[in-house]
Amino acid sequence: MKKPQLILLVAIMACFVTKSFSQHQNYHITNGFGVFGGITKFNIATDNFNTKQGDGFLGGLSATVDIPHRWYDVSFGMQLSESTIGISARPLAVVENSEFIDYKLFAAQVAFLMHIKVIPYYFTIDLGPMLQYNSKLELKDKDKENYFVENYSNLTAEDISDISQFNFNGVIGASLGFKFFKLKAQYIYGFTNILNKLEKQNLDTTGGDALFKGNQNMLVLGATVSF
Repeated sequence: MKKPQLILLVAIMACFVTKSFSQHQNYHITNGFGVFGGITKFNIATDNFNTKQGDGFLGGLSATVDIPHRWYDVSFGMQLSESTIGISARPLAVVENSEFIDYKLFAAQVAFLMHIKVIPYYFTIDLGPMLQYNSKLELKDKDKENYFVENYSNLTAEDISDISQFNFNGVIGASLGFKFFKLKAQYIYGFTNILNKLEKQNLDTTGGDALFKGNQNMLVLGATVSF
């Protein structure tokens, strides 16, 4: 899914929500626009591989519907991220000493969030669903593509790159600050199996589990500027 398509989707959904809420004569609806960025900690929880949490960054846009007389606001947002993850592998099949080799993952995420007003305009609890389209796992060092993945006899680092690219996540977090500037923390959990596609590739899983299962998780720390 290309970036222009995601931006168009966010714009259409924001217009729909604006129209729906603005028809209620008892509420004065305020629409906002936000730009945010932050750093990430990314990992995949799995029994198939030995993984190490990696760093990353993200940036995005959001359209917010502020409903003064309700205990919540809603927003649609799109964010783009680049994250890293380490997976343990060894240079030779017969060598015992393994090392973590780094992969990159690019993702485009679209979220619909509810913002519970703990202290209106200053502190909210944010939660909701998120759709994600991500790249394959990309080895940062191409010289290590023939390393053998730990827990398997013949599975190489290159073999596990073609993971599932459409995923569904849940988001929970908090925002603290002022109306036009807030610090944000989010935890994103992948409900779908991001390694599921590996089972369809006739990989040599000798020595390990032939059923691949993994759920991504991402911690985001950042800030939002609203207009």
